[in-house]
Amino acid sequence: MLWLQPLIARYDTTIWIRVIGTILTTFAGFMIRPFLAFYLYDRMDGNLILAAMVTSLQPLTSIISGYFAGSLSDRYGRKPLMIAALAIEAISMGGYIWAESLFTFAALTILNGIGASLFWPAASAQITDVVPEDKRSEVFALLHTALNLGAAAGPLIGVAIYKMNPAIAFGLCSCMLFVYALLILWKVPETLPDHIREQSHRTAKTDQAPKMKLSEHRTLIWMTLAAVPVSLLYSQVEIILPQHLRTQYTDFLSVFATLMTINGALVVCCQIAIAKFAERFPAHRVILTAYLFLACVGFGYGWAPSFLLLVLAEALFTIGEMLYGPQIQKAISIMAPEEYRGRYFAIFGANWGITGTIGPSVGAVAFKGIGGALWFSLLGLLLLVGGLFQFRFVKKATRAAAAESVQSVTS
Repeated sequence: MLWLQPLIARYDTTIWIRVIGTILTTFAGFMIRPFLAFYLYDRMDGNLILAAMVTSLQPLTSIISGYFAGSLSDRYGRKPLMIAALAIEAISMGGYIWAESLFTFAALTILNGIGASLFWPAASAQITDVVPEDKRSEVFALLHTALNLGAAAGPLIGVAIYKMNPAIAFGLCSCMLFVYALLILWKVPETLPDHIREQSHRTAKTDQAPKMKLSEHRTLIWMTLAAVPVSLLYSQVEIILPQHLRTQYTDFLSVFATLMTINGALVVCCQIAIAKFAERFPAHRVILTAYLFLACVGFGYGWAPSFLLLVLAEALFTIGEMLYGPQIQKAISIMAPEEYRGRYFAIFGANWGITGTIGPSVGAVAFKGIGGALWFSLLGLLLLVGGLFQFRFVKKATRAAAAESVQSVTS
């Protein structure tokens, strides 16, 4: 066990609490997440478009409340928002156990969206607060590994629980979210820099909080838009891919769960090593490579003629996300002004909200209209175009941040 001591000492206690909490909640969450659309689909008498629309309410709410969440974390701190967010998500997950009507499902989904939008900008800004720049991609990779450690085991267990009683999974997920909130309350200190907190307190008295004009942060807006094809692919994997697999495999739920388990297991085994290897290269090149891998995945999901090639596509997806996630988050953390960290992550995170809102419904219509193969191929083309644009924007952002850093040191 001596080999563990240097590893534990390498990171702040805050990071390890985040790792533990992420494992707990994603293990429970991934027992539900792949099958929530099916759960709603069954409860709504097989209406795929209606189920997709209800699913879309969560990210739609995140778009609306996300910017305010980032501003609140910059003003009042990371810790209170993270605790409140986890409590809200826990309540919403527990509510699914007793939900029967369309209105109830919609209300709980909106509540879950509010919780998610409060948590992630504050959580990402917290990492930027406590982790030096040279370790950030490594820490984001560690958290991504923790997420997939839970995700690796969750789906296959979730299949069994879903077939037996979905209420068990919802209850377990709710409990894990409450446990995570208690861990943060007990062990995680506030990380908002003191001078930013003091500035917020001063401006709060005059009701003139620091304003962020989006017109002055155009590169961030373009990077957010260029990220839309990636998050759109994710939204189709969760909602439309299972329906596409249904047309090809009898036991499509097990096939889908197996793919997700392969994804999670590969991330657990390889994420840290790949993140460290990627650090040798400029971020914009790594991100372009990730887009190219994900573009191949779109074509692979659409046209793979066998389960073996489908597994190969999933492996490419895994490599792509391992390259993309830590590097794009690091790029945002580097370019974000200290007083706007929460808002930068909230604005960039809106790409997930945009595609989560329109993706399920657009995907359902496209799936019915042109079929899964052509729809996933179209996603592959969008990823190729998006990757070229993101290459340009990340290169511009990181060079500008580096030049500003050099200028501040020399002055």
